[in-house]
Amino acid sequence: MVTPPVTRSPEDVPAPAAAAPRRRRVWRRLPRYTWSGTTGALLAGCSSLTPSLLPRGWLVQGIVGGITAAIGYGLGTTIAWFVAELTETRLSPVFRRRAWQVLAVLGAALVVVMLVLGAHWQAHIHELMGLADPSGWSWAGIVVVAVLVFALFVGIGRGVRWIAHRLIRLLQRIMPRRVARALGVLVVTVLVLFLLNGVLFQGLVNAANEAFSVKDGGTEEGAVRPTAPERSGSPASLISWDSLGLQGRNFVGTGPTPAELTAFSGRPAQEPVRAYAGLQSGDDIDARADLAVRDLQRAGGFDRQVLAVVTTTGTGWVDPAASDSLEYEFGGDTAMVAMQYSYLPSWLSFLVDQSKARAAGRALFDHVYGVWSQLPPDARPRLYVFGESLGTFGGEAAFSGLSDIRNRTDGVLWAGPPNFNELWRQLVADREPSSPEWLPVVDDGTTVRFADEAPDLDRPAGPWTQPRVVYLQNASDPIVWWSPRLILSHPDWLRGERAPDVSADMSWIPFVSFWQVTADLVFAVGVPDGHGHKYEADYVDGWASVAQPPGWTAADTQRLRTLIEAG
Repeated sequence: MVTPPVTRSPEDVPAPAAAAPRRRRVWRRLPRYTWSGTTGALLAGCSSLTPSLLPRGWLVQGIVGGITAAIGYGLGTTIAWFVAELTETRLSPVFRRRAWQVLAVLGAALVVVMLVLGAHWQAHIHELMGLADPSGWSWAGIVVVAVLVFALFVGIGRGVRWIAHRLIRLLQRIMPRRVARALGVLVVTVLVLFLLNGVLFQGLVNAANEAFSVKDGGTEEGAVRPTAPERSGSPASLISWDSLGLQGRNFVGTGPTPAELTAFSGRPAQEPVRAYAGLQSGDDIDARADLAVRDLQRAGGFDRQVLAVVTTTGTGWVDPAASDSLEYEFGGDTAMVAMQYSYLPSWLSFLVDQSKARAAGRALFDHVYGVWSQLPPDARPRLYVFGESLGTFGGEAAFSGLSDIRNRTDGVLWAGPPNFNELWRQLVADREPSSPEWLPVVDDGTTVRFADEAPDLDRPAGPWTQPRVVYLQNASDPIVWWSPRLILSHPDWLRGERAPDVSADMSWIPFVSFWQVTADLVFAVGVPDGHGHKYEADYVDGWASVAQPPGWTAADTQRLRTLIEAG
């Protein structure tokens, strides 16, 4: 018999045999992660959702979470490697499979719980800062960004490891295995450091310097070339308007007019003296300092009641709230002198222009002091020093210590000092044990006082002698508290009593807290005044306490605070 042929419908035809192997090949090409590393990544990444100093959005949270997760992965794999080397035990496939199943369930639950808590903590920080509840808090966005950043950093780490392994194999052909491993790791480490510091970082610095130097040639809206001879850049000045730079033009081309000063005080006011030298005004720091002081003399700055030496931030910026406050308090019978030493913002200036900030602060004060000290004591202005942020670093460099400040000035006002300031760190370390690091008390406040809020300047209640030194430092200012020591060291400012705008739920976590505060640096000035790196209205109280304007009252302070806050 002949068996008839069997017909099949298209649904009965089996899929090509190559489809399944192809899917397996694609799956195998995806990154694989170890159980120990994944556990470390989950714990570290979820820890990054805990509160920090300032509010942060979902994008920043995702970046911080991805970086800390990558660090946690590295720690987890390192610990597992040590355990395996010490015990020489290997887990069975069944145990490993069960461990992954447990991690999948518990890890997912942990992520959900921490995302919910993170949203609650962010809402609380917004409330402490006087901000509305955060909108657009995207759980999915945080997870996606964190996973991508995590995969990127782990991939980079694996690439470096692959290069090291290849190099070690080559070296093993000509030398013993142990020597090859040590030499291979050393060579790759040096290569990575060279690429990071010598190529990538220097490329970033060069690009930033180029970009900011172009911006420095502009003029912001509202800044106009002065016609009054009391200003640098005016027709009578020794310094050209074009050489002042962006921030120099802002400094001399704005500020309260005599009419505005008169309207505030009800008494006749003078045109305030503002002298400034930009990077293009002189060939080097010493030449610029000399030129700025000669222009200060020309403008009559040494004939005023008050003279303030200002060390600027990296770009040459002087906070208008600080300069305006001093001029309002003395009815324009003031002089201020400053100079630029970099194109770069403070955080980048510290990395590459730290020596310039120190040299600029020392040179400018020494040139001013050289002229001022030769004047008759009864015919010279009171001499004050001011700086904000990196400007405090340069300002401190002009003095050998607190005694030198007392001997050569009539007072100092510094705001937002970076954690690396030597004098500031010494004073804080010598504080009374009962006072917290964020609000230290030094020698019963007889010379130096620290303020998180304006009323702190009135404490302690004991005498406050002349000259006076004031540090304005918001407890939520990441510039004040950021330090590499945060990686492995529990800071004192997170012990004991918390400041009013710092979350009680903020805790120090190794590695995690460092990256959280590092991210806070980006948004240090993006918060309301009195928080983060914003000190505008508190300059009124700071100058009133340090310089003690004649006839000045608490009511005047409140009126001027209102004016500065509105400006």
